[in-house]
Amino acid sequence: MGLRSPHSPHSPHGAHSPHSPHSKDHLLGTLDLLVLRVLVGGSTLHGYAITARIVTTSRETLQVEEGSLYPALHRMEEAGWVRSTWGLSENKRRARFYTITARGRRHLADIEEAWTKHVDAVTRVLRHA
Repeated sequence: MGLRSPHSPHSPHGAHSPHSPHSKDHLLGTLDLLVLRVLVGGSTLHGYAITARIVTTSRETLQVEEGSLYPALHRMEEAGWVRSTWGLSENKRRARFYTITARGRRHLADIEEAWTKHVDAVTRVLRHA
């Protein structure tokens, strides 16, 4: 999958097995959540910078694979959640820079609420099972 934790061979992102048809959708939703959250601060970032921010902020617990990030960014752009423009990166290479849109902010609020409910439910089970 595109989003993984290097500290565990099992995905921490859902109760489904890695081969479950629901697992991929759940991981894609998690990647959307992380990318949109990184962009919501008003930053305009290229893909590598988005990945670096996720890795750094998660204290290297989460890794984002390029093979998953760029299709996700393309899908999010098609959905109207992000907008991209071409520019030059810090090392003077041509790159796409991404910005969250108003529709993306609304979507982020929805998926943050759903993720919070999910985490709260898992936490309750861990504490009381």
